[in-house]
Amino acid sequence: MPEPRFALPPQYNPHDVERRLYQRWLDRGVFTPRADSPHEPYVIVIPPPNVTAILHVGHGLNNVIQDVLIRFERMRGRAAEWLPGTDHAGIATQNVVERLLAEEGKTRFDLGREKFVERTWAFVRQTGNAILEQLKVIGCSCDWSRTRFTFDAAYSRSVREVFVRLWDEGLIYRGHRVIHWCPHCGTALSDEEAEFQDETGNLYYIRYPVEGGPRPYLTVATTRPETLLGDTAVAVNPKDARHAAFRDSIGSRPARSSCSCCASGSCSRRWSRIGMRCATATAARPWWSRGSATSGS
Repeated sequence: MPEPRFALPPQYNPHDVERRLYQRWLDRGVFTPRADSPHEPYVIVIPPPNVTAILHVGHGLNNVIQDVLIRFERMRGRAAEWLPGTDHAGIATQNVVERLLAEEGKTRFDLGREKFVERTWAFVRQTGNAILEQLKVIGCSCDWSRTRFTFDAAYSRSVREVFVRLWDEGLIYRGHRVIHWCPHCGTALSDEEAEFQDETGNLYYIRYPVEGGPRPYLTVATTRPETLLGDTAVAVNPKDARHAAFRDSIGSRPARSSCSCCASGSCSRRWSRIGMRCATATAARPWWSRGSATSGS
C-alpha cells in the first residue's frame, strides 16, 4: 500500500495553525496566573488602545514587544500577568460619534444627552470588541479574564479612590495653569489632544520709560507688545550688572500709571537687552519699535 504523500502548501496560511494553537492556550489557561501563586510576579499593564477605531501598525509593534517580554518571563517560571483593556478616549470618541451623526444630518443636540450617550456606548461596544479580537489574532498572550475598560464601574471607583488617597496624603495638588480649550466640545483638552502649528512671528523691542534710572528707558523684547498697557512690573536678573541700576526704579506707561522694576532670578542673563514683564493684560495698541528678529509662536 503506498504511503500517503504530504503536500507542503506553497504559502503559509496562519489560520490553519495559529487559531487552533491559540484556542488551546486559552482552554488550558496558560495566560491566567493564579493570585495565590508562589512564584515571583511579573506584570505588564497594556497601554489601553482607544476605542475610536481598530488597531494600526503602531499598536501591533508595541504589543508584540510586550508579548515577547511577558512570554519570556512566563517561560522563566514567573507568574506573568499581562492585563488587557481599552480606553474610552472621551473627546476623541465624542468627535468620531459626532462625525457619524453628521453623515445622517444630525448633531448631538438633536439627540439630547441621554440618547447621545447611548449612541456613544453602542459605538464603544462595537469597536472595543473588535480591538480585543485583533489582539487575539496577532497572538497577544493577555489575561483576558481580567479585561478592563476605563469606564467600568469597579475600575472608575478604584481610580477615584486612588486620587482621593493621593490628595489626602498631599501627593497631588490642583493648580492654576493655562489650558487648551475646545470651543466645539466646550471642554478642556490635554496637550496630547491639541494640534500645534508653528508660525513665523515678529520680535518687538519695547522701550519702557523709567523715572530715576540710569537711562530714560528700559528695552524689553517681546512677541506680544500689545500687553504693554497691562504690565505691572519688569523683572531683571539681580546678578546682571547691566540692569542693576534699574532696580527699584519707577517706570511710566502711556496709560499714565506706574510700572515698577524689580529683581528676579527667573530672568535669564543670556538675553542681553531683555527684562521680563510681570502680570500682563491685553490692552490697546501702545507705542513700540519693531525689530527684525523673528520668533515662533
